Amino acid sequence: MTGTLVLVRHGQSDWNLKNLFTGWRDPDLTDLGVQEANAGGKALADYGIKFDIAFTSVLTRAQKTCNIILENVGQSGLETIKDEALNERDYGDLSGLNKDDARAKWGEEQVHIWRRSYDIPPPGGESLRDTGARVWPYYMTEILPRVLRGEKVLVAAHGNSLRSLVMVLDKLTKEQILSVNLATGVPMVYKLNADSTVASKEVLGDMSGAH
Repeated sequence: MTGTLVLVRHGQSDWNLKNLFTGWRDPDLTDLGVQEANAGGKALADYGIKFDIAFTSVLTRAQKTCNIILENVGQSGLETIKDEALNERDYGDLSGLNKDDARAKWGEEQVHIWRRSYDIPPPGGESLRDTGARVWPYYMTEILPRVLRGEKVLVAAHGNSLRSLVMVLDKLTKEQILSVNLATGVPMVYKLNADSTVASKEVLGDMSGAH
């Protein structure tokens, strides 16, 4: 029997609230972000899962979300591996800029292309494809083998690092992934087959009730 993979995007950060490009910068969670992480943790507690290990990025907002979730499921202090392979997409020269200011500087269309194209990076930064190029090998070597051994694994990370994983797990094309937005603090529970394909996916606390 293979295990379970739970993906959670961190709760709202200070810079999400201020409409800034964040990338590898390291703002903390807002009060709302803490609430979102707690809600995700409660949903997982209600689901009845106990984790064998957790993975997160080297950024505060993901680590704090991870810790809050583990507190809620009664597993504070669980072994947690932190790696920059799971960091948010690096927005390069856009990092720290207000999104409206960036549009004023480079134009609405250009900023939209950087934000939403699959393989066009912002200046000095990463595209979604570039992000996947570091997330996928890390997933294949460090995370997937544990799930296939039957472990229950939590990954608390970021919108784009998780989108690159969801793209592979849900077998989405590079066009389809562009319209996918992951809700903050909402756990996605994947059960995998022995060949690493997805047996089932359940979104906990999703407003649409989609499974």
